[in-house]
Amino acid sequence: MIQQQVVDEEYLLLHAEREMAFITGSEAVAEAVKRANVDMAIAYPITPQSESMHLVGDLYAQGYLKDFYRGENEFAVMASVHGAALGGGRVFTATSGPGTLRAMEMFPVWAGSRQPIVCAFMCRGVSLPPSIQPENIEMSMLLDTGMLMFHAESAQDFFDMILKAYVVAEKTEVHLPAGVFADGFLVTHTRDQVRMPPESIKLPAYNPESAPVPVFDMETPPMRITRDPLLNKSNFISYAANASWHQEILAAAERARKHIDHYFGGLLEVVNPEAGVFIAASGTAVSQSREALRLLEKEGIKAGLIKIKSIRPFPHNELIKITENAELIVVPEFNAGGWLAREIKAVLDMNSRVVAGPRVFGGMTLPPELIVKEIVQRLRGGSEYVT
Repeated sequence: MIQQQVVDEEYLLLHAEREMAFITGSEAVAEAVKRANVDMAIAYPITPQSESMHLVGDLYAQGYLKDFYRGENEFAVMASVHGAALGGGRVFTATSGPGTLRAMEMFPVWAGSRQPIVCAFMCRGVSLPPSIQPENIEMSMLLDTGMLMFHAESAQDFFDMILKAYVVAEKTEVHLPAGVFADGFLVTHTRDQVRMPPESIKLPAYNPESAPVPVFDMETPPMRITRDPLLNKSNFISYAANASWHQEILAAAERARKHIDHYFGGLLEVVNPEAGVFIAASGTAVSQSREALRLLEKEGIKAGLIKIKSIRPFPHNELIKITENAELIVVPEFNAGGWLAREIKAVLDMNSRVVAGPRVFGGMTLPPELIVKEIVQRLRGGSEYVT
């Protein structure tokens, strides 16, 4: 183990000199955890997440973590991570696809108890016939659990977003769980150039006294109480308490916006902001969209790209502003349901401008030519939809 020095979060995230490494997305996850000063990680294997948590286990063996173990299943992992966070620890875990669904009950519990847990989701297919291939339909199932949600385009994003998620999630006025999502295999098992601060520095330790709710402490009264007894009271008490707490969670996510702006450089990024035609995408679909821009330029069509980094909170105002004069917005996705297009349509006036597709799923690749074809057909007045 390298002796690490604690440095200011601003320095580590924004100012420290970075060194280039050629690593996979799974390795980028472990490198982020190494610099995040994590107390405890708990794992359960599921493809394509398994490799990343194996590497986190290696970090524990080297002395970078205080504790690490394998849970009984994904639900047990998320419950155990919750307990570790309630006790005041900085924790990390990861899952994928069916593991996400099996653990689903715990995610709103994390948010409801205001725990700044960071979980990496390596998204994969969840439907029959079984698929381990990249697909991010599970993200749509997590949209209203109360967690912050960030979608990584690349291994570089994956590394940065995990570290930055801790800093944003642990702010007193936020203090919510954060999910960092990447499209499995396309990011996790592909090598890429990743710029990282030295492994000799790490974030300051988590200070549980900064939490807006007290730490669960069995030795120092009064210990933290749960809210379950409310369910045994009158309906009025139950729904009033639930409603007010839900509103507070939503408000906490809104308070995260300024911190995401600062550390992430905004909730979205824009290429060619003056364009009248946009591709709006998140995750790996952004990479295909970048190539589509190049192909469109050859066709004499100047298009822009909106990369959406933060899914929760969602960049409502930013999208409205950047698309104010847009005539066409095409939304390519790696899922069958088109959840990102629905989110964008819910935000924008004249949402008939928004084309929900092309979409691929079940592990299919997304050729940039499909995006180009969709845009060209729409501009020529056609309505053929291609998947």
